[in-house]
Amino acid sequence: MTTYISMLCAINVGGQKKIQMEALRSLYAGLELGNVRSYVQSGNVVFDSAEPQATALAGRIEAQVEQAFGLAVLLFVRGVPDFQRIITANPFLKANTDPTKLHVTFLYSPPSQAAVSSLSIPAASGDQFLFGEQEIYLFCPNGYGKTRFSNDFFERKLSVPATTRNWNTVNALFDLANER
Repeated sequence: MTTYISMLCAINVGGQKKIQMEALRSLYAGLELGNVRSYVQSGNVVFDSAEPQATALAGRIEAQVEQAFGLAVLLFVRGVPDFQRIITANPFLKANTDPTKLHVTFLYSPPSQAAVSSLSIPAASGDQFLFGEQEIYLFCPNGYGKTRFSNDFFERKLSVPATTRNWNTVNALFDLANER
């Protein structure tokens, strides 16, 4: 069995696309996924599966969420080793940056190199970003709510769906995935 971390995009944000976490956990369990645990009310679920392909799992769960709740959502699925790499490789930690100002934007699929190369950065705000493998590390000294580096910004510029989690949530999901 492999442990996966999944993040539903735009669930229970601003009162839209509401799904109770108990119902979501039941949906996962009904798909024969094991050891299902959720974290906070924004569609973060940790689970075990014999399925070796994260993309196949994502498609299967997305279809079931749409059928059960009538919501077309995107599901970002990563393995525990991916989260370990993301946590270890965060370039902003090396600069003793305040971790409450750090976020990770997860990309649904890898962007084209042309899109990454042509990405223009908005006017200076002190915000910074750096690309990882299939994620973007963000440093937002004035808070994520004030950054121009929103999901919408990256989705428009890279033509790839995105979802963002704060650094605390990234670490909490990793810790939850490693609990037994």
